[in-house]
Amino acid sequence: MAKGSFFTGLFLIGFGMLVFVLRDIFAFIAAGIFFMTGFSAILYSIKLFWVSRHMRNPSDSRDGHRDNVQIHYREEHFEA
Repeated sequence: MAKGSFFTGLFLIGFGMLVFVLRDIFAFIAAGIFFMTGFSAILYSIKLFWVSRHMRNPSDSRDGHRDNVQIHYREEHFEA
């Protein structure tokens, strides 16, 4: 356990020195990650908007309900 803790400490110190020396490269990597995450969030929101709009105005249904959807309930829960 002491050996694992020692190597973890060395790894963290080495990684900290690497970030300190190459901070511009890590800044570009972080900026790229944020850019791609933001782009992904925008695409996901557009997809959700399109799906919700499609479900609200279905072109193949006359009265806007879903086919093959049934609600099952037990009658003993509703008895007083």
